[in-house]
Amino acid sequence: MKSLEELRVIREKAKKHACRYRVHVCGGTGCTSSGSLRIIEKLEQEIKANGLEEDVEIVKTGCFGLCALGPIMIVHPEGSFYSMVKEEDIPEIVSEHLKNGNVVKRLLYEETTKTEHILPLEETNFYKKQHRVALRNCGEISPEHIEEYIGVGGYEALGKVLTEMTPEQVIQLITDSGLRGRGGAGFPTGLKWKFAAANQADQKYVCCNADEGDPGAFMDRSVLEGDPHAVLEAMTIAGYAIGATQGYIYVRAEYPIAVQRLEIAISQSRELGLLGDDIFGTGFKFDIGLRLGAGAFVCGEETALMTSIEGNRGEPRPRPPFPALKGLFQKPTILNNVETYANIPQIILNGPEWFASMGTEKSKGTKVFALGGKIHNTGLVEIPMGTTLREIVEEIGGGVPGGKKFKAAQTGGPSGGCIPAEHLDVPIDYDNLLAIGSMMGSGGLIVMDEDNCMVDIAKFFLEFTVDESCGKCTPCRIGTRRMLEILEKITKGQATMEDLDKLEELCYHLKSNSLCALGQTAPNPVISTLRYFRDEYIAHIVDKKCPAGVCKDLLQYKIDADKCKGCTLCSRVCPAGAIVGSVKEPHMINSEKCLKCGACIEKCRFSAIYKE
Repeated sequence: MKSLEELRVIREKAKKHACRYRVHVCGGTGCTSSGSLRIIEKLEQEIKANGLEEDVEIVKTGCFGLCALGPIMIVHPEGSFYSMVKEEDIPEIVSEHLKNGNVVKRLLYEETTKTEHILPLEETNFYKKQHRVALRNCGEISPEHIEEYIGVGGYEALGKVLTEMTPEQVIQLITDSGLRGRGGAGFPTGLKWKFAAANQADQKYVCCNADEGDPGAFMDRSVLEGDPHAVLEAMTIAGYAIGATQGYIYVRAEYPIAVQRLEIAISQSRELGLLGDDIFGTGFKFDIGLRLGAGAFVCGEETALMTSIEGNRGEPRPRPPFPALKGLFQKPTILNNVETYANIPQIILNGPEWFASMGTEKSKGTKVFALGGKIHNTGLVEIPMGTTLREIVEEIGGGVPGGKKFKAAQTGGPSGGCIPAEHLDVPIDYDNLLAIGSMMGSGGLIVMDEDNCMVDIAKFFLEFTVDESCGKCTPCRIGTRRMLEILEKITKGQATMEDLDKLEELCYHLKSNSLCALGQTAPNPVISTLRYFRDEYIAHIVDKKCPAGVCKDLLQYKIDADKCKGCTLCSRVCPAGAIVGSVKEPHMINSEKCLKCGACIEKCRFSAIYKE
């Protein structure tokens, strides 16, 4: 592409939709797994059968965010939100809504139908407190058609940067915005770019970390699946700012849809001259390549990621020197994650003051969270920094299901900590989370209720860290395994209070002596649960009981003789033959045979079986 005028011609063409309806169907991983591609196929068949090909356009989009209600379909221009759509619903939607203009209310998302008029999606509880910046195009455009991205202002920021700004001005603008890295550490983005720009070299690199490995995290995946061009545009801007001509996106191979859409986006950008030589006729050249990771969590660490791109085993390197001086192939390199890049074009177009007006004094802008666990509205949310955990859990998330009490929220994945109910009203930003013993991380947010055992939670994350440690440094390789062994002893009722002291000592030894952030942060789930839920550890050690009834070695399944009707259903489903008793007589459980699988509790119709 040789000029901004060519870009604007494409934009104007993209804005002209002659069709009567645009039907957006989620094509992200979540909805795809629940059958959205079959929904699209059925839609195409019914539209053709009803002769509506000229009136209806089907758009396969990225994630809308409300993953708990997939497959999701939104009909524009009115924005009718159909949730949990089934193939058998399609004929009625097509014949009634798309052909005759009558919205099928019974299939709409229930909350949008509670008033006299159908409520717009942005006014529902899940969306009304969100502010979508990084996710602005997810669910709004087809990620596989560059014209749609251009139609909503895509590549305008790149054109502005290349034709109107110097590299120094770009870096200053990003610095003034207050944008901090969304990958976990929260390092100021503008400062990182400034360091790399100041180092002279014959070659520099721009890298994108899309190796999203936290359990329960899917923020970066959703951006890549729904708006891949935003990342390509931002990386090209970064290349201009620091003087780089080559970029690499390191994405895990377990994200096949994201990889496919990135490949399509890169190909389309090259075809239009938005990647390659002489972009916008300015003489600036920049290209981007993909590198697939094999799912190693340690490759989320910047030096390990770069080592992997180079073709070596993904292991961290000592720092300094930092990547801004010696990074990929020993050349000056910047590395940001997907969400960080997704903010860049909008900051360029709207100005640093616009971005800095959102959030808190030290944490500007918005943050995307993958909301999961014991919560009604599982999905992807983007909220201004400073929003409280209570607002996310109770208002956006819809609260904890089944009338259970909120117990804790885990932020930051294996590197983060557990936030108890006493801190529900703490505004979420980088500094506040660190102060209460957690961290932002990349944005996973897992909600737990009273049925979760916090010792078991700590053990779960340690098991993950032990498996994912690269083994390069002794504190992490051996220390995490020793910590896990102690946690296993605690959950089996075999530990002593001396073991608890030893566990704490190991935590701080790992934090101060491990080579990279994986080992330095691995103790965080243990430290935070010890800080807020020490009584649960003591109950496991001293009383030999798991208060939440999770740790099997500390449980016994019993039958209340007064409630048992002798229906024999429990004995018939028991896989170990541990339940004995005559018909219409109270049954008993042989504790030595019992597997503690819970099958009997699930089947008992009289609530006669309980855990102790």
